[in-house]
Amino acid sequence: MEIETLLNISPIDGRYKNITCDISNYFSEYAYIKYRVIVEIEWFKYLLKEEKIINYNGTLDNLNKIVEKFTVDECKRVKEIEKITNHDVKAIEYYIREKVSKTEFNKYISFVHFACTSEDINNLAYNLMIKDCINNIIVKSMEELILNVSNKARELREIPMLAHTHGQPATTTTVGKELAVFVYRWNCILNKIKNIKLKGKFSGAVGNYSAHCIAYDIDWIEFTKNFVETLGFEYNPLVTQIESHDTICELFSYIKLFNNITLDFNLDMWMYISMNYFNQKTVKTETGSSVMPHKVNPINHENSMANIHMANTIVDNFTNNLQISRMQRDLSDSSNLRNIGVMFSHTLISIKQTIVAFSKMEINTEILNRDINDNPEVLAEAIQTLLRKNGFTDAYEKLKELTRGKRVTLEEIREFILSLKISKEDKNRLLKLDPKEYIGLSSKLIDYMF
Repeated sequence: MEIETLLNISPIDGRYKNITCDISNYFSEYAYIKYRVIVEIEWFKYLLKEEKIINYNGTLDNLNKIVEKFTVDECKRVKEIEKITNHDVKAIEYYIREKVSKTEFNKYISFVHFACTSEDINNLAYNLMIKDCINNIIVKSMEELILNVSNKARELREIPMLAHTHGQPATTTTVGKELAVFVYRWNCILNKIKNIKLKGKFSGAVGNYSAHCIAYDIDWIEFTKNFVETLGFEYNPLVTQIESHDTICELFSYIKLFNNITLDFNLDMWMYISMNYFNQKTVKTETGSSVMPHKVNPINHENSMANIHMANTIVDNFTNNLQISRMQRDLSDSSNLRNIGVMFSHTLISIKQTIVAFSKMEINTEILNRDINDNPEVLAEAIQTLLRKNGFTDAYEKLKELTRGKRVTLEEIREFILSLKISKEDKNRLLKLDPKEYIGLSSKLIDYMF
């Protein structure tokens, strides 16, 4: 209900709930419990099928239904049990035992949570949560942003724009090429996000299979390795009680890198808006300032940047802490991991706000052309390069004297060219130079976006 949203403390579940609500399917108390139920059931099924343990040959439909019918009401039952156990994973085990006791698998009920430590269940549950959230929400939003910017890059591939290095006028580029730079950078990181394989452990109390070996004489390393791999993860053979979180931290570092590229993109777009290179589409009913009626503020860019800082701060906390655990186990990672959904939420908000912001931007060719025409001194690079070709050892110095720190006109530059003792062909080439056409291979480079 709306009143509940208004009462929420976090803007993730309040102001921005319309953006982040789907993340609760992967990161919420309900989701965390459900994913642990999934791992427990999958392990139980895996044991049932092993010929040296149970060798059950029937269907497993009634076990699958425990997962399929796990609703919020079912989750409340787990929480009721937890009030008694004061242990979240043990509560899940007892809940599953309740469900299994009503099926034909009741005679195998002792194999629920067999030889498991809590972290065997937790680490694989978190891996599944991360994988599903990444694939179903985060990657899709990243791809949407990339597609929008790449389409615009192609559309504006021939539109010249004065570049700025150190905030000063520099060699002419094109709008499309500058947008393509970000598309290329995003894609490089996105490929790493898509292809990383998280590691999982399932080796008991301190990672040695001690209880397993007492129970059955089978190849437990190969057996659990196959189990971890059936869930889509890489088996980690050398662990303590917990999986070391190295690959999770690597993935989160890639998220931060993607976020930083988005931050850089927003900063540039913000600057281009302030320079009037881009205008923002206006909506008649909207207000830019409570006191200045003329304003159209780049609020979506700014909102995105703020959320990136929030997300990256959480990533830094993860990478600074998750890889560290005193001896075989402490609980310092547990509370940290419960904030993964918060990090993903701020990341998602930032991406969605950037998409909205970029959709409002319209190119202002009049200002772009005027700015280029007002700064013909950027042709100094081309002139001194051709002087070098013609054997001038002081080519750079000649152009530095003419242009550095000065405003010169195109006519003055052409007068300088006429005075040069160079080949007629090169002189004519320089005389024909127009700052708007001095864009090199900008348009061609756009084809390297993907």
